Amino acid sequence: MTKRSEPWYIHAVLYVIIIVLAYVLIRVAIIEPTEVIEKENYYREESRLRMMNLREAQVLWEKRNKKFTDNIDSLISFIKTDTGVARVIQGFDSVMNRSTNPFKPLKSGEFVPESLYRSPKSGRSFVIKIDTTLQVDTIINQRGRIIKIDSTTVYGRRYVIENPDSKDKIGDLFSDALKNTASWE
Repeated sequence: MTKRSEPWYIHAVLYVIIIVLAYVLIRVAIIEPTEVIEKENYYREESRLRMMNLREAQVLWEKRNKKFTDNIDSLISFIKTDTGVARVIQGFDSVMNRSTNPFKPLKSGEFVPESLYRSPKSGRSFVIKIDTTLQVDTIINQRGRIIKIDSTTVYGRRYVIENPDSKDKIGDLFSDALKNTASWE
C-alpha cells in the first residue's frame, strides 16, 4: 500500500479560505461594531451640544422678551441679528477671566447658528414646544351669582426642546423645577 499525498494547491486553497473567513469574522465581530458605537457617540454628543446651544438661545430670548418661543426660525434669526446677543458672544468677564459666550463649540467645528436647525443623525428638525396656560378668574356677587368670568391666556412660561432621534430633551412643559434642565444632566 502506498500512501498518496494530496496536491499542494488543495492545502493552499484551504489556507486562503481560513484566512478570508478569519478576516470576515474579525471585521463583523470587532471592527464594525466599534465604528457603529463611535458614530453613535458622535451623534449623541453633537445633538446634545446643539440642544444646549438652543437652550442658551432660549434663555437669551426670555431675557429679552420675557417669554420663550417655539419658533426655531425666530430663535436663530435672533441669535444672528440681535445686538445684545452679539455683545454677550463677544464679551469677556474680567473677574472670572473667561469669555461670556454661552454657546458651546460643536464636535463638527465652531458654533454656527444654522447648525441648530437639525439633528446631525437624521437631519430632522429639533422639536421646540412652549406651554399655554389659561388662567380663569370668576367674579361672584354677594348672593352667589356669577357676574363675570375673566380669562387670560399666557404663552411661553416654560418650554421643551426634544431630539427627534432619541429621548433626550431639555426643559419641561409642566414643571418649573425642570426649567432649563437637560434629561442627561
